[in-house]
Amino acid sequence: MDQSEESLFEEALNRYKAGSSADELIEDFQKIVSTTPNNAAAWTCLSWLQLLCNSPHEALRSARYAVKLNGQDPQSRINLSLALLETNSKGVRDHIDYVKRALFVLPELEKELKESFEDGLLRKPNWKTLIKIKNWLDL
Repeated sequence: MDQSEESLFEEALNRYKAGSSADELIEDFQKIVSTTPNNAAAWTCLSWLQLLCNSPHEALRSARYAVKLNGQDPQSRINLSLALLETNSKGVRDHIDYVKRALFVLPELEKELKESFEDGLLRKPNWKTLIKIKNWLDL
């Protein structure tokens, strides 16, 4: 990823953190993944935004790609689990089990994941599948 692509990613991420809505940012992240298709973090962000915008089938494709690029990232696995649940697809348990193992080995991940769940529920209150996964992970 060159300097301009990295700055576009950072800028879009900062806008999200500052409160920009998911639908405002999807196009930016689609551009980022089209120019840097091996950017697992951008695919993870795109899948999260698509989930927030009630586009689970698109999120499923993006999250699968994010996990393919970086199968060790718990957030991409959570996004994939959400998309699988929301599209009534199979395979959720393997990803949840992976995240549970990652939390056991790296307990410092818990704070980051809790913040992600809080953000998701703030932006999409009563997000049933997110609440379900949060409960499965005991977060």
